[in-house]
Amino acid sequence: MQPLLTIGIPTYNRAKFLQAQLKWLAEAVKGFEEQCEVFVSDNCSTDETSKVIEEWEKDLHEINFRWNRNDQNVGLMNNIKCCMEAASGKYIWTIGDDDPISPEAIGYVVKTLTSFPNLTWLNLNFSCRDGISDKLIFERCYAVEVEQVYEDGKTIFQNCLRLNNSGVGVMTAQVYRSDLARQALQSWPNLINGEVQVFWTGYCAFHGSVAVSKNTYFEYVAGTASWMRNKKQLLRMHYTYLPEVFVKISDIGYPKEFCRSLIMNHFFKNNWRVFFGAMRRWPILTTKVISRYLLLFCRVCFCTNWPFVKYL
Repeated sequence: MQPLLTIGIPTYNRAKFLQAQLKWLAEAVKGFEEQCEVFVSDNCSTDETSKVIEEWEKDLHEINFRWNRNDQNVGLMNNIKCCMEAASGKYIWTIGDDDPISPEAIGYVVKTLTSFPNLTWLNLNFSCRDGISDKLIFERCYAVEVEQVYEDGKTIFQNCLRLNNSGVGVMTAQVYRSDLARQALQSWPNLINGEVQVFWTGYCAFHGSVAVSKNTYFEYVAGTASWMRNKKQLLRMHYTYLPEVFVKISDIGYPKEFCRSLIMNHFFKNNWRVFFGAMRRWPILTTKVISRYLLLFCRVCFCTNWPFVKYL
């Protein structure tokens, strides 16, 4: 029988965190073993990750536990893709190996998906903490007072994206219907884009009904990911990734005016100090990145029919 939910865990060289996450899962999944399966994708780790997985494979014998080890490090987005493509559950919930998740989260997800079988996207509310200063950035991503299912998933995604784009882009917050998640991968197989998760969320929301949880079910720690310490990657995030996503969601049917407003807001409220600092360090790379950014801006905001700014 097809499981209801696949819990995917992409991981790389964080055996200690994975150990803690699998320990949480072993307790949290009790009572829901028949509805769930677990799939761990090891991105060719060089630490004790394989040993941790093998030990928990024995301990989690009451649930379908599968794992994969990539032949080489394929990058985070490709590793998430491995989880999404391997999922045999009707829904896929890919979680961070280091996100502290509530013991009640699995129960909530399973009960919600069982009660509302037509959902295409379930968004889990979360708190956010600065990993550098340890200060709480916000207690709830979205101030949901009444929890309900919304038939117009497209509008809810637009509202969430306007309010806080991290809510639709943080991996652990998203539960997708698996077939739509795989369609999203095929629709835009750009796994270089570090914000492609926002597109996956928008794609799933566009095709059905959605729900956003009232309670928070995990804490997201911002600023500690290895890619955020990569200044060149941060440059691309500021001036390439989100603008590309805004254009791409327009291509699948989101209102042109909505996507235009996102691009313009991003352009005028961006931290341009990042650009000037990057121009001093890497003038050639920065010129290429900003040229792409300006072309995207022109395509959406001014002359969408110019062939030389057509989206690739």
